[in-house]
Amino acid sequence: MRFITYATLDGETSPGVLEGGAIHRISTPTLRDYIALAPHERIAWHSSEELVPFAGVRLEAPVRPARNVFCVGRNYLEHAKEGAAAAGRELRLPDVPAFFTKAPTAIVGPDATVHLQARLSQEYDFEAELAVVIGARCKDVAEADALHFVFGYTALNDVTARNLQREHGQWFKGKSLDESCPIGPWIVSPDEVGDAQTLAIAFRLNGVEKQRSSTAQMLFGIPRLIAELSKGMTLLPGDVIATGTPAGVGFARRPPEFLSEGDVMEVEIEKIGILRSAVSIA
Repeated sequence: MRFITYATLDGETSPGVLEGGAIHRISTPTLRDYIALAPHERIAWHSSEELVPFAGVRLEAPVRPARNVFCVGRNYLEHAKEGAAAAGRELRLPDVPAFFTKAPTAIVGPDATVHLQARLSQEYDFEAELAVVIGARCKDVAEADALHFVFGYTALNDVTARNLQREHGQWFKGKSLDESCPIGPWIVSPDEVGDAQTLAIAFRLNGVEKQRSSTAQMLFGIPRLIAELSKGMTLLPGDVIATGTPAGVGFARRPPEFLSEGDVMEVEIEKIGILRSAVSIA
């Protein structure tokens, strides 16, 4: 299934299930409310007589978590290598995942324009990522059981102000600016995705491919990420975990390539689809 959040022409926002060219509207207030229900309690969508035509709606971010988006740094070997080379330092791979977060106010939906401020940065970068949506409250999850707590998968673009990332000595500020976290276009259920550790992932800037890899290249796979993050910390339904980006990001290129006014970004993940965003820098 493909779970969405959509807005109609009259401004009403609802969660739903997209099937072909029609939407079965889910009757909970938000998709996060629906995810929070036990599987046997999840409210059914409306009858076929009440289908909403997909052509007449605007997609919003499929889910808005109750708190920050969880992210993982340096989770692809080649990206870790390019980052070390760009910084002129020795490559050191982590023994455990390096977690950081993006503020929830950074979230924007698919096909939205990302509005960035030139006075804050001239070094806005892109990062294509597979994101995992947690489906049930959990804590101290065993790695072998971790996938049972996954509601679905979506695409995410971890837009980053590299100068702020350097200046502040940590990742939160440079990665939490408003509208710096496009998510979508929908959440695809695990039964449709299959093995999420074998998906092709790519990023295109104005139609030119900049990143291409496979989720098989993650240093820490999805079960390990969930297990490590949940140690001593409760994960909530609707939590989003961005699993890291492959090589090819702008700051590591020679010369560096940063986002410009009018750019079009596309994250494409196999079995999920394309997350497209326009760029406005003023």
